[in-house]
Amino acid sequence: MHFSPDQVISLHHLPEDTDFIKGVVLLIDKPIGWTSFDVVNKIRFKIKHGLKIKKIKVGHAGTLDPMATGLLLVCTGKLTKQIDLLQAEIKSYSGNMAVGATTPTYDAESQIDATYPTDHINADIIVKAKETLTGDQMQVPPIFSAIKIEGRAAYDLARKGKEVIMKSRPVTIYNFDILNSDISKLSFFVKCSKGTYVRSLVYDFGRALDSGAYMTALRREDIGDFSVLNALNMEQISDYIENVTSKLINLKL
Repeated sequence: MHFSPDQVISLHHLPEDTDFIKGVVLLIDKPIGWTSFDVVNKIRFKIKHGLKIKKIKVGHAGTLDPMATGLLLVCTGKLTKQIDLLQAEIKSYSGNMAVGATTPTYDAESQIDATYPTDHINADIIVKAKETLTGDQMQVPPIFSAIKIEGRAAYDLARKGKEVIMKSRPVTIYNFDILNSDISKLSFFVKCSKGTYVRSLVYDFGRALDSGAYMTALRREDIGDFSVLNALNMEQISDYIENVTSKLINLKL
């Protein structure tokens, strides 16, 4: 998807006359522990406070779990209308997984609920397992996810101990590469379509190994043509918004 250079705020493009209401796309490197909504709320507050306005539309193009880091695209103003198009872009991730166990959330956010043998796993089995998970897939999302079931987030129902049945949905795994051979901490790279849950991919990979696996780290590297290498951290974007809005306010005085 094409945006004009002045519409994209990145580490290498920090104009002094940014129009947040007309709309820009902010490339953010989301820190660990923050939700995607935390980032959006912080940016919305900084813009509203800086411009002394009551409201402005701000939204993100693709949720990252709190334990994940990496590229988050945040749109402001009129460009929030482009969020759906950005969400449809191909995404790539790097991460780590532990093999030989599973957790209810499919990641390290919850305690191990089962352990499995790993002595039988070798290089050939790993190659075959990842090949079965490459291409068009029907993937079942984690029950601990933000997907709505009858108007409520699945994770909310799961946390209350209610039965949650997730429907499989089509995704495409363009690349799924295992980068090392340490079963206790396998590193991976994934390039995938919209709607892919990497946690589910890791869980399915464990099953394909006749074992178990859960994700221990995740970083989003790219969304379409946008790279985390050009993203701003939260301190940088906060300082940038303060500088731009203060100049705009001073010009009006």
